[in-house]
Amino acid sequence: MKSIRTYLVATAISFFSLNGFAQDDAKDKEMQDDPQPAKSNIQQYTPSKLIGKGQVDLKWFNNLYTQTESTFSDGKEPRQTFFTSTLEVYTGVGENKRWNVGAIFEFRSNVINDRSALDVFSFDGEEGTARSGLTSIAPSVKFVPFKSVSNFSIQSSFFFPLVDNEVETGVFLDQNGFIWQNRFFYDYTFPGDKWQLFTELNSELSFGDEEKSFANNSLNLTPGVFLSYFPSSKFTVLALAQHSQRIDLGNEFAQDFTALGGGVKYQLTDALNLEALYTNFVRGSNTGLGQTFNLGLRAIF
Repeated sequence: MKSIRTYLVATAISFFSLNGFAQDDAKDKEMQDDPQPAKSNIQQYTPSKLIGKGQVDLKWFNNLYTQTESTFSDGKEPRQTFFTSTLEVYTGVGENKRWNVGAIFEFRSNVINDRSALDVFSFDGEEGTARSGLTSIAPSVKFVPFKSVSNFSIQSSFFFPLVDNEVETGVFLDQNGFIWQNRFFYDYTFPGDKWQLFTELNSELSFGDEEKSFANNSLNLTPGVFLSYFPSSKFTVLALAQHSQRIDLGNEFAQDFTALGGGVKYQLTDALNLEALYTNFVRGSNTGLGQTFNLGLRAIF
């Protein structure tokens, strides 16, 4: 049960960190006519901003959560590590960058019983210590609800599980239930273009047969804040804070945690962006107290 609860925390971190800050290689026409120096893509395009009609947005994000401590016991515990690799694909439809449609694919590899954190990349399926595989797929849509507020958007996704059993030979892989996820994005750039604030509220409604997943029939709310500073137009450093609260809707399981962290982002080319993040779980209940290491690439063309 502790492994499953720990996994849910790692999943929440992965969902939240996934979009970090975004970029777009297309320049708006009005910028081409602006005599002032154009802003960089990483300055302009956070997850709040959508791509244009006919463009393709690819995001590959990798999240590794590892722990040797939790709120379930005192002192050190055998190491558990949960790796999530997520691929998001979107394309712009309609006019005015207000609608994007796409899909999300998730691959997971988990190891327990004090195996090395890097053993998640062995994909050996060792009985009693490891499992891996493609675990879920989600059709997804992103939209700007208010034409006059282009820096506020919503991403709605519905996850279908691809696993038969959450736990096999004592190893948890992924939740065996449906998840309706809605993410609310908003950003604000301060005068001078050196500082930027990005906020998100991630909501996940898990439902299905309670016998298949103890997380079914619960609601997870994860607000978070990113504060970025731009030493140059192609490079940013950021700090983040987030809290996650799982609300019991009949499954008799509640959970919460608070995490702090930071990271960097660099624009490699006009189309490609590299992101690295780190978070540390500073408190919580019914949760692990571990760390996440995150690496992502995004391309828009």
